[in-house]
Amino acid sequence: MDLEEIKGLFLQGIDCSQVVAGAFAEELEVDKELLWKVSSCFGGGMQCAETCGAVTGALMVLGMKYGHCKEGDVFQKEMMKQKTAKFKRLFAEKYPSCICRDLLGHDISRKEELEKVMEKGLFLQFCPKVVEDTIEILWKIV
Repeated sequence: MDLEEIKGLFLQGIDCSQVVAGAFAEELEVDKELLWKVSSCFGGGMQCAETCGAVTGALMVLGMKYGHCKEGDVFQKEMMKQKTAKFKRLFAEKYPSCICRDLLGHDISRKEELEKVMEKGLFLQFCPKVVEDTIEILWKIV
């Protein structure tokens, strides 16, 4: 998925977490619409400028691919933890934080800060790049 596709989805109201999760629908053998629904509350750092939506979308993908779901399955749990740690390490090599407000330099949960982000065009310049990089990092792991 390239920057223009990501920007196009943003313009249609699809958030960062949804774009990341949806990009792995085929790999996960899950309907993209379902992934978009599950991840819909996580954009904009869970709509409060906390953990970046691209990161939460990535963690959902890793959980669906490698997550444990049976009591006592320590092997699968350990695999998931290793994949998650690798993702976090690779993300940290590109970005100084995984917190939305730190990445944007603004707390988008505050109206006046959101307006600054919109004025600067960060949602269509910076955020799509974070999403693109996150998807590239995930493909190295899955």
